[in-house]
Amino acid sequence: MKNALNGLRILDFSWVLAGPYATRLLADNGAEVIKVQPLLAEANDRFSRGYYETWNRNKLGITLNLNKTEGREIARRLIALSDVVVENFAPRVMDNWGLDYAALRKIRPDIIFLRMSACGQSGPRRDFSGFGPTVQAISGLTSLTGYEGEGPAGVGFSFSDHISGLYGAVALLGALEHRHKTGEGQCIDLSQTEAMTSLLADNILEHTRNCQQDSSDRPAPEGIYPCKGEDRWVAITVSGEAEWTKFKKALGKEGWSNWPEFSSCSARLQNKERLDSQIREWTILHTPEEIMQPLQAHGIAAGVVQNAADLIADPQLLAGGFFRQAENDRTAPTKGQDNDYVYRNLLGISQGEIERLKQEGVI
Repeated sequence: MKNALNGLRILDFSWVLAGPYATRLLADNGAEVIKVQPLLAEANDRFSRGYYETWNRNKLGITLNLNKTEGREIARRLIALSDVVVENFAPRVMDNWGLDYAALRKIRPDIIFLRMSACGQSGPRRDFSGFGPTVQAISGLTSLTGYEGEGPAGVGFSFSDHISGLYGAVALLGALEHRHKTGEGQCIDLSQTEAMTSLLADNILEHTRNCQQDSSDRPAPEGIYPCKGEDRWVAITVSGEAEWTKFKKALGKEGWSNWPEFSSCSARLQNKERLDSQIREWTILHTPEEIMQPLQAHGIAAGVVQNAADLIADPQLLAGGFFRQAENDRTAPTKGQDNDYVYRNLLGISQGEIERLKQEGVI
């Protein structure tokens, strides 16, 4: 429902990706999101082009210098008119501006305050700051990447920022539902590291299990295998002897699948490198789709490692109507684009006063 959040006002202090993604999701569904931008020269703002536009559509944009006393006072006046405040700085930033949760509650008792720091508002890593790659490293995700025998390669993009943004949006919706029922606001302490770690439960369990007992029931084969074409890959997982029998049927005439060293799960694990080598020799002769389809038909977990073009053409996504033409979307605001609406219409500041604030570097 495009306008499900009409009438909801969010004051958005967040920057880069995680916070702006959370608020963009709400703006896409009708919330009035006021994006607060610092007074930085564009040459000094590395997120001002391209990146910024992606995560801030459908928002209003104002400039405000929170390092000035008058700027912080204007922020307090805007908080009084807002349902939600969002930030994703290190904890000390909002606190140093005198805009912690206790201060916000004095301004508006039912305010909902979403705080999205790297490691949360308390604990030994409270003051750690960082972007997606930092969070991915601290959470343990980075350690799961790379080739065997080599160091971690990293994810390649800020996956954790996307996860944190989604968690933030869902958390806000839950807080809004709670306020609707009880009239109570709340402060949401969303640690981006904890959000990322919550998706690694299977890896944590596997590590714990493998350190304590025999791992002969692990899947084999299991991995990503190269296919015909440029940078084309397929993911395959075979669990247990019943699936191995199905896998051999899907292979057809590949005689190596009957070799004694692959006759049981424990044997396949012991000879994993040779098994993977044989599978790679088979997959490289076919497209990912040519591998995936027969394996899935035999009940084997297999899938194309999809790029953007694959996703757009994915028959399941198309059949489900996943992609829709966006209508009436507003591009990300330019710096101070909505100063007039926010400062004059919402706060009632006169034009002369606005000019003074500009001259003094407040807006």
